[in-house]
Amino acid sequence: MRGFRQRLTAALLAIVLGTATAACTPGNAQTQAEGDGGLGGSPANGHAKPAQVSLTTTGNRESAGVVAAGGPGAPYNYGPTVMLDGGTTRMWWCSQYPTAPPPGDDILYAESPSLDGPFTGPGGAVPPAVLSGNPGQFDGAHTCDPSVIRVDGTYYLYYTGAAGDHALGNAIGLATSTDGLTWTRRPGPVVGPSHDVHRDNLYGAGQPSAVYLDGWFYLMFTDTTGRAAGWNGAGQFVLRAKDPAFSSGVEALTDKGFAAVPGTGAPRTASVVDAFSADLEWVDGLDAFAIAHETDGGTSVTFWNRDFTAHPYRDVLLPGPWREGPGLVRRPDGHAPASTSDPCGRIPFDVVRATSLGEANAPTDLRHYGLDVTGVNACATPQRALGVLDGFAMPSPVRTVDLVSDGKLVRVDRRSVAVQLATHVLDERLPALDQVRPAAHLATGARAIQAAGLGLGFLLDDGNLWPVQPGTVAQLNGSPVETVSAAEWRAHPQAGPLGR
Repeated sequence: MRGFRQRLTAALLAIVLGTATAACTPGNAQTQAEGDGGLGGSPANGHAKPAQVSLTTTGNRESAGVVAAGGPGAPYNYGPTVMLDGGTTRMWWCSQYPTAPPPGDDILYAESPSLDGPFTGPGGAVPPAVLSGNPGQFDGAHTCDPSVIRVDGTYYLYYTGAAGDHALGNAIGLATSTDGLTWTRRPGPVVGPSHDVHRDNLYGAGQPSAVYLDGWFYLMFTDTTGRAAGWNGAGQFVLRAKDPAFSSGVEALTDKGFAAVPGTGAPRTASVVDAFSADLEWVDGLDAFAIAHETDGGTSVTFWNRDFTAHPYRDVLLPGPWREGPGLVRRPDGHAPASTSDPCGRIPFDVVRATSLGEANAPTDLRHYGLDVTGVNACATPQRALGVLDGFAMPSPVRTVDLVSDGKLVRVDRRSVAVQLATHVLDERLPALDQVRPAAHLATGARAIQAAGLGLGFLLDDGNLWPVQPGTVAQLNGSPVETVSAAEWRAHPQAGPLGR
């Protein structure tokens, strides 16, 4: 937490509450931004069309208690990002270890087979600090507010960093990893304050949330200096680029839609929700973005269409106590997971959020809350079905198995291979895929190649190289593995990855 979190809280408390309990980020101060929105209410962009469709919800659930916490000496736990990664639920969040230099916020990591925990470090150990301050750099004292996605085998961690306690010192950094544990930082921040307007809230830019959709990296974040933020700095802004570092080809969401801008510091002219510490995901089954943010009764989920011009659905609420913004439970690409029991008719929404103030008077006690949206036709079109059913395998019409991967259907000869590659295996075929033609065929004995540092892949009949994991799949498929050079590997056109 340290100075830059406390500075943010102090500014908000002075402006809004006068006297109240302390908190760690602006979302906790229960502020009301300018305009007709309440806590996390209407977006600052007034051009959006109002929502017309109400969603039916059921199955409200919550964990029996705290699901994750740092080890000895960790005074707070908040700001999680939660990923369903194969058969494991992985979580990164903000805390602080006295033994992790330098003094300041650290990002911790833990995993669990269940959303209801307990989350532990690898092998049942105490959750380790996987990213801490980098002295002498923009994030020299603090790293916090993680958002993690995985694209083509690379984990991308977007986070808030600060060098110290000076005003407007927060900016957004990026680190990459092959395992989600050991991270390599990109030098310098990828997004800083725009300095459109200087308000009493001196936080700056941070609290990122990333999603990968159709080749674009979307980044939603707080910027208290943004033009379209509320009087107290509340608001969420969106950038997108095909470059994960946002160093080129950047587009910013404006009040007229996405537009090319010179860089990530372009004026912030449209906010998508009046909130702090929010989380973003793409919901294939609704063909919409969802933003989870805290309101008086719990976590509200606000929906936007693909170009952020309209609200296709009314908000839904995950009730219960909170003290800090939620982390949506998402697939590795930042998309909403599908229901394993009814993938085309039910969509689960789950969050993990801090629920109380701990001994440091800061948010802690991470708990799980969720509900299901029902009565939807999530597989209404073949394209939507391919998004919803990513990772699912099911019988094909020709006594093989169809696997949905990266928006494509791959026909697999051996069921045992499909089971290894799939996250869910259905005993019966879903009609939603009947109009989808296989993009490739993974035949028994298909050619498999590997290159040092690049992994294993199958060369399939579509002419593409399909990276695959785990590596044991090649033997299971009866495919001898041929070692090739990195140049030869890269010479093959590459399709999406197969497997978890």
